[in-house]
Amino acid sequence: MGLSIDSIHSHIAWVNAVNEKTGVLFEFPIVADISMEVSKLYGMLQPGESETAALRAVFIMDPKGKVRLIMYYPLNVGRNMAEIKRSLLALQTSDEYSVAMPLDWQPGDKVIVPAPKTVKELAERKNSNLEMVDWYLAKKSI
Repeated sequence: MGLSIDSIHSHIAWVNAVNEKTGVLFEFPIVADISMEVSKLYGMLQPGESETAALRAVFIMDPKGKVRLIMYYPLNVGRNMAEIKRSLLALQTSDEYSVAMPLDWQPGDKVIVPAPKTVKELAERKNSNLEMVDWYLAKKSI
């Protein structure tokens, strides 16, 4: 979902212009927050930036409505769609497999397995197919 403090008519014109110029059609709803109520609630209006424009923010929420990730971009910096997609896929992968993502993780890369909770678990890990970086840090392919 998109949200902007612009009017619905501005949204329609913008969506149409983007489609005409690039062939991209946005297939998600865009909310008109003319009162700025939602933008204020989520901290998207920053003093000193603009009195009439919200920061570019990305919120990723899970199916239960819990905010899982927030990215703020200044008005003069565009969003990084590749990073937004990577972050979404990382959250989904983490939820599905109960793992963590290492630095610069990309889909298909190895993931981090939770640390062992007991000496027995540690011994079992040593005899597994995990890539052991250290006793507490192991990676695997999924």
